[in-house]
Amino acid sequence: MDTALAPPAAVARPLSLPEIRRPVEAELAAFRRYFREAMRSRVGLLDRVTQYVLRQKGKEIRPTLVLLSAALCGGVTEQSYRAAALVELLHTATLVHDDVVDEAERRRGVFSINALWKNKVAVLFGDFLLSRGLLLALDHGDYRLLHVVSDAVRRMSEGELLQIEKARRLDIDEATYFRIISDKTASLIAACTTAGAASAGADEATQARVRDIGEKLGLAFQIRDDLFDYGGADVGKPLGLDLQEKKMTLPLIAALDRAEAAERKRILGIVRKRKKRKADVEAVGAFVAERGGLAHARAAMEALAADAAEALRSFPPSEARDALVGLAAYTVARKK
Repeated sequence: MDTALAPPAAVARPLSLPEIRRPVEAELAAFRRYFREAMRSRVGLLDRVTQYVLRQKGKEIRPTLVLLSAALCGGVTEQSYRAAALVELLHTATLVHDDVVDEAERRRGVFSINALWKNKVAVLFGDFLLSRGLLLALDHGDYRLLHVVSDAVRRMSEGELLQIEKARRLDIDEATYFRIISDKTASLIAACTTAGAASAGADEATQARVRDIGEKLGLAFQIRDDLFDYGGADVGKPLGLDLQEKKMTLPLIAALDRAEAAERKRILGIVRKRKKRKADVEAVGAFVAERGGLAHARAAMEALAADAAEALRSFPPSEARDALVGLAAYTVARKK
């Protein structure tokens, strides 16, 4: 991908999450009430699972992106709250289903739904969230929002399946890597910015501009996650997890591209192992650093974030614009 080779432009000072949220703090409070109402059920078990999910308050990056994008493109409306709720409902559903597929007992340090209530309840709860999101959009005629978010979910599924296919054959190149993370991660971030703009009444050209910004932010966000696998403090996953799962991420792909045939064969032999020892993980980590894989990935990440920030500066000055520019810098500077 050409972006990975472009020299990064200046990126603004990273803002903290409270600073990023500040321009839409009141709107986020309203969104939380809206989201709780959208998840309400008269079935006791469903309501208990819902309350458990609502207590696990995360960073709220996705609803923040929707609301900031709406503010950037004309102002937050009632439809903006539905857009944020729709994104969060469908995203939460995919996470719940992912935990079942991965047999994960924890997510970000807390027990998963399937760990507490078993797989059947988790799958049905995910289905419930999907249906609530669909009905929320259909009941209000929000067909544009439904199309934007549904397309993102389709792309997320295709990206995951493509990654599984490539993990089996270990034949992924840089272009395929960017296709995977574009579908897996960037599609949802782009859906947030696009839905926010659409909810504010932005025209198609403006929606396309903010969709491109969201896509670049999502790509940079995923590369940052992939770099975490090569070291760092509390990042929510152990060092070498991607390697254990045979995921070929940008640092490793770039390092392999720079390696001699014999060294490449040795490293791929380690990656193919079903169980990797600590020494295996350390050997791959040292190889990636020495062959410039980490530096290449960082440069790609910084270039993408800088491109997103530059595109944002083409919008009229506002607190929302400044917060989104600060979010671009936060994406590459975050520690977890």
